[in-house]
Amino acid sequence: MSSDACTVVVGGTSGIGLEVARWFAGKGKPVVLTGRDAGRAEVAAKAVGGDTRGLAFDLAEPEQISAALSDVGPVANLMLVAIERDQNSVREYRLADARRLVVLKLVGYAEVVHALCPRFVDGATVVLFGGQAKDRPYPGSTMVSTVNGGISGLMRSLTVELAPVRVNAVHPGIVGDSPFWADKAEALRQVAARTPTGRLTTMADVVDAVDFLVRNPAVNGVDLHVNGGTLLV
Repeated sequence: MSSDACTVVVGGTSGIGLEVARWFAGKGKPVVLTGRDAGRAEVAAKAVGGDTRGLAFDLAEPEQISAALSDVGPVANLMLVAIERDQNSVREYRLADARRLVVLKLVGYAEVVHALCPRFVDGATVVLFGGQAKDRPYPGSTMVSTVNGGISGLMRSLTVELAPVRVNAVHPGIVGDSPFWADKAEALRQVAARTPTGRLTTMADVVDAVDFLVRNPAVNGVDLHVNGGTLLV
């Protein structure tokens, strides 16, 4: 694999995406992280350090993606982490929000792959992020569950289309130290009590799962659940 090939982290300005970017940069790899806001992406890139730079585009506006990524490459790893949380039910359906999430997560992800796949080096990997809502819906998760289910289908399709590039998907459970859950201590306590491991998933757990998917050459076309076994109870 080319030593100057970069890792692209789409949705790398905060949360798990930022931690994934830090992990790759900590290994001395060039990293490109993206977010919707150019200033925020630049700040995040400086915080990550090393050979890291920030780019801006909105996955929900896929027409802008190719131009935004035009000078990126060669690419060793592509991490598609970005998500927006959409509380949307079919009884009180917000069509604009539903459309945005579907375009962002499925069309946007696919367009990033389309833009970058000619620049994949030998041994390149792709990791898509879904979530356990695809298997365990909750009230208001109509579109979140739908698009996360779609990630599995997209991953399997890309595994065939991009071969021999390896493509996998990671589906985290509730990530207890994610900034999203910072003010929800009681909800987290209840979930942890119901989890077979007695603990919540952490961002470090998810990064370790990404490490496994990237470095193991036999793992391909896999939906990896990182949730402490919550789907079993």
